[in-house]
Amino acid sequence: MRLLKLLFCLTCIVVFGSCKHKKGDETGQEKVIDLNDWMDMFKAVKLPLNFGDSSLTRKSDDSALAWTTFRQFIPDTLIQKHFGKTARPRLFTSGKVVVKNDASYLVVKALGNTKRAIYLLCFDKEGKFKTGMPLVYRDEESEYRYSATIDNKLTITVNRQRRDGNGKLFYKRTVYVYNDEGVFTVILNESNEDKPKLSQIYNPIDTLSHKHKFTGDYIQDKRNFISFRDGKNSSYIRFFVHFEKDNGNCKGELRGEARFVSSTIARYIANGDPCKLEFSFSEKNVIMKEVEGCGSHRDIQCYFDGTFIKHKEEKTKPSKTKKR
Repeated sequence: MRLLKLLFCLTCIVVFGSCKHKKGDETGQEKVIDLNDWMDMFKAVKLPLNFGDSSLTRKSDDSALAWTTFRQFIPDTLIQKHFGKTARPRLFTSGKVVVKNDASYLVVKALGNTKRAIYLLCFDKEGKFKTGMPLVYRDEESEYRYSATIDNKLTITVNRQRRDGNGKLFYKRTVYVYNDEGVFTVILNESNEDKPKLSQIYNPIDTLSHKHKFTGDYIQDKRNFISFRDGKNSSYIRFFVHFEKDNGNCKGELRGEARFVSSTIARYIANGDPCKLEFSFSEKNVIMKEVEGCGSHRDIQCYFDGTFIKHKEEKTKPSKTKKR
């Protein structure tokens, strides 16, 4: 009898452990899939496509997409820009358009508690992720409403609307095409919105030490500048860049740490961020170049590039004390 009880207990332990292991697989274990399996998760859809507020819900033919799977192919920063770094909206596959011997366009829905978005993701013909953009975005705290279309020629139109207190309708219409360089290019911009007032720019590294010979502030104007400060050692340099182009309609901002690959060239490469920047220093200026897609840190129609002149610091003269 005692032997039977012992065998029964051992059987329960094995079964319980097996069930617990399976539960872990379903809820948190990272399952690696290949590119073909990833593409097969998206059903093929026909153009043209239309998106609006009614699209920001889960449809019967949308399939759930695990975060671990999403992160194998898409950087976190794409969604973090709109939902925040700690948010984990529910993800769903919503469609796929494949152009023969060319790019693939995938549609993903991200549904949070107060924020929702539909993203367009672009992959090249080798299956490498190139860039992504929100087509439709909804924030319960925002007065803006979005809609978007993708026509038969893969021209993407994003519309944004709002009404003021008097009922007047303000709109912005932006038309994009995806080019061979892997970026969305603006071909049309229309708006009747009032130009927003310029806000003050906060420089988060302004007070840090700057003893390295290339540290300091490099400026085009008050709203286009790069600040460099000392890194963790002489091989690194901290930076904060802010730019505004097209009369403020296109903005970009990034804070990070670049590593020197030569005596005058530093490069920004960070884990989990597809963005890559290069800074080429001289005694009087720095040239910034966007090496690889930084779309999650800027608006779509502009890039991290340009020449910035080093600002000469004004040396404060020591105050003279009057002789008594």
